[in-house]
Amino acid sequence: MTYKNYIWDLGGTLLDNYEVSTRAFIAVLFRHGFIRLHHEIYPALKVSTGHAVEKFAKEIPGFLSEYKKLEAESLEKPILFDGGKDVLAKVIESGGQNFMISHRNRQVLSILESSGIKFYFTEVVTSENGFPRKPQPNSINYLLEKYQLEKADTLVIGDREIDIDAGHSAGCSTVFFDSSAVNDKATYSVKSLREILKLK
Repeated sequence: MTYKNYIWDLGGTLLDNYEVSTRAFIAVLFRHGFIRLHHEIYPALKVSTGHAVEKFAKEIPGFLSEYKKLEAESLEKPILFDGGKDVLAKVIESGGQNFMISHRNRQVLSILESSGIKFYFTEVVTSENGFPRKPQPNSINYLLEKYQLEKADTLVIGDREIDIDAGHSAGCSTVFFDSSAVNDKATYSVKSLREILKLK
């Protein structure tokens, strides 16, 4: 493997959570008498939870906390994208390190534990670390400095443009993961996580 350090996003990259999140979002809207379709909510959540709430639920008191509660219950049985665990394991076998940066709170640790991949990570950065959200590179810079990672050996992996922008701002190579799209800003675009093992 060309790279030694892999900085992962969680939702939409390792964790196939957008489907679960979309269903939870639609269900809470329905509780409040609003009907929205999958193709409306899914792309909005891919931008951010805040964007989806602002667009579809800003007039509903307590919507965010109600949605987050239902989403958390649904994520107690997390689903990983195919190949994710294999790539994490291969990184470790090759003498590399995995890190994670998530905008979620410490709930992310429970998700990693439930999915059986927590032990693959040297460190998991959550919202509780207090860094500005991506695309700001602060959280990546923190890992680079703390672990003295060489930027040339470090790959930032995500499914949104903010992941790519953050990685480039930190001076790292990037991978955009999406089964049906590419990102021209990214160093690499892959449709399967297993393709990461072949990058040069």
